[in-house]
Amino acid sequence: MNDVVLHNYFRSSTSYRVRIALALKGVEYTYVAHHLRHGAHREAGYLAINPQGLVPTLIWNDGTTIAQSLAIMEFLDEEVPEPPLLPADAAGRARVRMLAQMIACDIHPVNNLRVLDRLRSRYGADDVEIADWFRHWVNETFRPLEQLLAESAHTGMFCHGDAPGMADICLVAQATNNARFNVDMTLYPTICRIRDACLELDAFVSTAPARQPDAE
Repeated sequence: MNDVVLHNYFRSSTSYRVRIALALKGVEYTYVAHHLRHGAHREAGYLAINPQGLVPTLIWNDGTTIAQSLAIMEFLDEEVPEPPLLPADAAGRARVRMLAQMIACDIHPVNNLRVLDRLRSRYGADDVEIADWFRHWVNETFRPLEQLLAESAHTGMFCHGDAPGMADICLVAQATNNARFNVDMTLYPTICRIRDACLELDAFVSTAPARQPDAE
C-alpha cells in the first residue's frame, strides 16, 4: 500500500497515536511534518487540507482525507481489519472506546499546546504553573482510569485482553507526553504495566516522538 500521507508533528500525542496505529496495521506512509511551535500548521497550504489547522491529518490512497486521531483509527480499522484495534463484541468495543476517550476527550483537550499557549499569553502563566495545570488534568483522569483497569476482569496484558488496541495507543501517547511535565506515574501501577508491555512492541517504539525525522 502506498500514496498514504500523514500530516503530523513528532511531539504531538495525537499524531503519535496515528503513527502507532499505522505501524500496527503495517501501513506505509509519507511523513509530512508541520512544526507547531513555528506555526506551520496555520499556513494556507495546510489549512486547505485541514481547515481546523490541527494535526494529525491522514490522506488515504484514494484521496480520502480524515482529521481527528480517533476517527482516523476507526477508519483504519475498517480499511485494514487486521490486527483489530477494537474488539469484535459490542460491549468490548464500547469499553475500549470509553478508555480511549477518557484520555482523548478529558485530558488532551485541556492540555493541548494551543491551550497551554493561551494560558501563557492571556493569563500570564509561567512554566511552573503550566506544568501544574498539565499534571492536574492528567491526574483527574488517570486516577479513575487506573481503578477501572486494575479492577476489571477484561484487562489483560493490555487495556482490553492480550492484544494492543485503541485504548493502549491513547494510553502510551499520553504517558509519553506526561514525562515532559514530570507527572508522577508511580501512582498508577496498572497503567505503567500496560505502558511497559506496549513499549516492548516495535510499533510503539519506532513511532515514538524521539524517533521521528522532525524530532528536536
